[in-house]
Amino acid sequence: MDLSVLLPLKPALWGHRNLDTAASHIVEAKNKGSSVILMMGAHVLRSGVQRYLIDLMEKGFISCVAMNGASIVHDYELARIGKTTESVAEYIKSGKFGLWRETGEINDIVNSAAKRKMGLGEAVGKSILNSDFPNKAISLFASGYRSRIPMTVHVGIGYDIVHQHPNCSGAAYGETSYIDFLRFTKELDNIENGVVMNFGSSVMAPEVFLKALSMVRNVAAQEHRSLNHFTTLVCDLYPLPENYQTEASKEHHHYYFRPWKTMLVRTVADGGQGLYVRGRHAETIPALWTAIQNHQ
Repeated sequence: MDLSVLLPLKPALWGHRNLDTAASHIVEAKNKGSSVILMMGAHVLRSGVQRYLIDLMEKGFISCVAMNGASIVHDYELARIGKTTESVAEYIKSGKFGLWRETGEINDIVNSAAKRKMGLGEAVGKSILNSDFPNKAISLFASGYRSRIPMTVHVGIGYDIVHQHPNCSGAAYGETSYIDFLRFTKELDNIENGVVMNFGSSVMAPEVFLKALSMVRNVAAQEHRSLNHFTTLVCDLYPLPENYQTEASKEHHHYYFRPWKTMLVRTVADGGQGLYVRGRHAETIPALWTAIQNHQ
């Protein structure tokens, strides 16, 4: 990869020192062979930080990427046409929002993947990598498939525009996304001394992480293994207080911000560490990339 486009960044972010701490833990996790899992919302792809993430993937600093269903739409459209936006306000009036033929091609990929018992992220990555799309070099899914990094997609039926198309199969999405969930869980089983990151996912990331962690801890307890010593990093725009290491009261609206109570408090309560940074993805991801370079 041409690293000339990746510029070091001195962050001016709330909690920016936590990025440096997280970077040191990521480098340590890589050296120990522990998992470094990136969970994220689809808007990360729209912030233009793909080259930073792909570089970290190729260098072994990210061992799994978990995303929501909208991520395959954004990644596919960016690779295919270089854009991933439309006017919701305009097209919802005529019922055209999300109903573009090219986007519907994703459903054909998913339908075929279900028949082949492939994961959703794996199938989309293979399709983009083998395509003639002009911008596939910035596809996270294609890069993950090429690097053999699990790219897991955790779908909620009805969330994404591809579900509006007549060629959508709920069974196919359920089959392929569940394969991805099991792959994510397998990667999480190696999280001792590792790192789990969440960039901009308020529901999918904390909820999928919570259930998968319960599964792997159940098995680990039976095998007399520990899965308690790991770091979580949450990067979002939510204004958390300085003492975010303790969850908010149920009477406060902060209590319902799931990344806080789930990823920064409850799941790291027995030996882990939760770190929070407030900032935009276009700032936090380059800053994390820079910090990792400094710790190598």
